[in-house]
Amino acid sequence: MDIIQKLAAEFKIKVSQVENTVALIDEGNTIPFIARYRKEVTGGLTDVVLRDLDERLSYLRNLEERKEEVIRLIEEQGKLTEELRGEIQKAEVLQRVEDLYKPFKQKKATRASKAKERGLEPLAMIIYSQLLTKGTPEEVAAPYINEEKEVPTAEKALAGACDIIAEMIADDPEITAAVREKTWNAGLIATEAVDAEEKTVYDMYYDRSEALSKIPNHRVLAINRGEKEKKLKVKVSVDAEQIHALIGRDTLKSEKNIFYGMMQDTIADAYKRLMAPSIEREMRNTLTERAEAEAVKIFAKNTESLLMAPPVRGKRVIAIDPGYRTGCKVAVLDETGKLKAYTTVYPTEPKKDIAGTEAVLKKLVEKFHTDIIVVGNGTASRETEEVVANFIKKNGYAIQYTIVNEAGASVYSASKLAAEEYPDLDVTTRGAMSLGRRLQDPLAELVKIDPKSIGVGQYQHDINQKLLEGALTNVVEDCVNRVGVDLNTASPSLLSYIAGINMGIAKNIVAYREENGSFTTRKQLMKVPKLGEKAFGQCAGFLRITGGKEPLDATSVHPESYDAARSMMEKLGVEAAAIKAGGDSDIERKIKAAYPAKSFTQSLSRMAAELGVGELTLADIVEELKKPARDPREDAPPVVFRNDVKSFDDLKIDMEMTGTVRNVVDFGAFVDIGVKNDGLVHISQMSNKFIKHPMDVVSVGDTVKVKIISIDREKMKVGLTMKL
Repeated sequence: MDIIQKLAAEFKIKVSQVENTVALIDEGNTIPFIARYRKEVTGGLTDVVLRDLDERLSYLRNLEERKEEVIRLIEEQGKLTEELRGEIQKAEVLQRVEDLYKPFKQKKATRASKAKERGLEPLAMIIYSQLLTKGTPEEVAAPYINEEKEVPTAEKALAGACDIIAEMIADDPEITAAVREKTWNAGLIATEAVDAEEKTVYDMYYDRSEALSKIPNHRVLAINRGEKEKKLKVKVSVDAEQIHALIGRDTLKSEKNIFYGMMQDTIADAYKRLMAPSIEREMRNTLTERAEAEAVKIFAKNTESLLMAPPVRGKRVIAIDPGYRTGCKVAVLDETGKLKAYTTVYPTEPKKDIAGTEAVLKKLVEKFHTDIIVVGNGTASRETEEVVANFIKKNGYAIQYTIVNEAGASVYSASKLAAEEYPDLDVTTRGAMSLGRRLQDPLAELVKIDPKSIGVGQYQHDINQKLLEGALTNVVEDCVNRVGVDLNTASPSLLSYIAGINMGIAKNIVAYREENGSFTTRKQLMKVPKLGEKAFGQCAGFLRITGGKEPLDATSVHPESYDAARSMMEKLGVEAAAIKAGGDSDIERKIKAAYPAKSFTQSLSRMAAELGVGELTLADIVEELKKPARDPREDAPPVVFRNDVKSFDDLKIDMEMTGTVRNVVDFGAFVDIGVKNDGLVHISQMSNKFIKHPMDVVSVGDTVKVKIISIDREKMKVGLTMKL
């Protein structure tokens, strides 16, 4: 298989793009670096395409390695034919390779292998050929009766021979592929209750059948969980007679042969005993893998939305981590996230000290001149929110509040990292601080937490954790590198996600910074222990230095392009002071004037040729000089602030509201509309047009307008529509 050609066809890109990208990957370059600084080489492939291509490349290489291994193993047995070699070499999926290898795979003792040991393989071949039309099966089997080999009767001989044939049928790669396809297309996944009298969240699956090929991914994961919790029994069912007929097309001959009936029984045995169990496992695994892949994709996308939420800079914050018995932990942060004060209030049950809580909040607001109050969205969130809203209204303060997703806050606050950062604070205060900082700079704070603890999705604890961890690590890495970090303020956690930097090097950077003072140039990174030339090349462009000796160090322009950038600035009369002051918004006009052409693209192309730099690289340099270190999070929906809260009792059908998307799953999106429970916008209520997935319409953090279409006051559930 020509892997390069195959990748080019699958991704619908040029062969040269694939060749160049594979070479970059093999050289050890990171995906963020390739995506940002090797656009000419890859033809401008995005980080998403590059990661998919890298993953597919690994699969195809593993496939080729497995083919070579299987060919070697069969050849060692002296059973490799040129036809078989060709079939293996042209296989495009691992499953096909394993199907072809199955007849030659060393097995534990089976009924068929024992029958072969008793000398019954020749009899099996006679039966399988189905050429005899006279005599009886017993007469044919008589010569194979052998007391010493535990074949005392013709019936025993025939039974053993049929065991051999059954295994032959089950091991046949073409028959296996046909049965697999038939099962997938015609099979059902059926569920029933372990205890039909017990009320559980799996009620809808107590007596249900659904087509294997059509069952939605979220239902697969729900069924798997119900089975794991021993609430459901699950099986794959398919019409066995149809399968028998399918196998018979390749194995049965004329009804006139004396073994026709015996072969029919053997086909049924081969399917029921040897094929059906493994095919069912395959079908379940296929469904699970598909569902897990989709769940990971959703989880990753939702996590990306959380990480890329816009920072709320320059605001003094009161952060409240709600609770009941132990109270609500309060932390006051200045504009930089530094802790100014902390305490505990008890506005909720059992104390319900609302007056005392308001007094504390008033003192903090007036002493520290706070701008925003942040409330975590966990236990006791809505009760605390109500107290905060009434407090703001009662005192007429020109401040607002917002709800922050507190997923992972407890994980961080109890972590070794948090203990190292704030050894003198207790766990609960660290948690409240984390909530406030999530508002001020979500990315910088959330990278301190295991990605699995911060994302939102569906059934994240039930899916392949290694797959999930890998995907989320990639998401965090892409987000951090997309935004870039301040070299002189970034934490080791944040630095460790920069291309080319691991946690060890990140700690060395911080240690160097603490010992030698702030970095004044990117070149100083070369003095950091274990940060060599290769790592510098990968990371330098993503690390910013504000107010340093080199103005370009404050941008995402890579040091390798500094000469080109300086030449361009000189030709256009762009001063370094302009870059320091926030960029030259007039730079495109200057390029058009210096290089007249019909379009700006043509002007840029002429300039690139003169400077000896790629057009895509030059375009990126222009964008940076126009607006240095622009934060891509500025494009995200702004944080929704509130100054009031509604009670569940206030809700009415047809009421229109504005809310924030908190979670997106296969079947819809959960929206915070300011009451205790988030409302659900089912996928069918998201658009008047057909959509394949809710993510085609919304992302976590989006602000959406919704209308209430159903209210279940007993279960505290609200149904919403976006079809306004």
